[in-house]
Amino acid sequence: MFIITYDITNDKNRVKVSKILEDYGHRVQFSVFESDISKAEAKSLCDLLKTKIDVEKDSIKFYFLCADCEKKVKSIGKKKEHILLDSYVL
Repeated sequence: MFIITYDITNDKNRVKVSKILEDYGHRVQFSVFESDISKAEAKSLCDLLKTKIDVEKDSIKFYFLCADCEKKVKSIGKKKEHILLDSYVL
């Protein structure tokens, strides 16, 4: 599990990064995503995101949560539900 946060000054770049991250996890706050991906996928994602920002002005951070740490996460308040679909009906 990774927690991915970003602080991006340019609106266009921020939207690009947000849309990419939506494909890799779910938003828990405006600029914070939880992503259940492998370390290799995180590396590829990191490489992709580097091309979408101004590395002199913007930042994206990946926080790795080991399985034990993930079990220790505490939430206060309304829990957001995330529905994962196995198939889609068109």
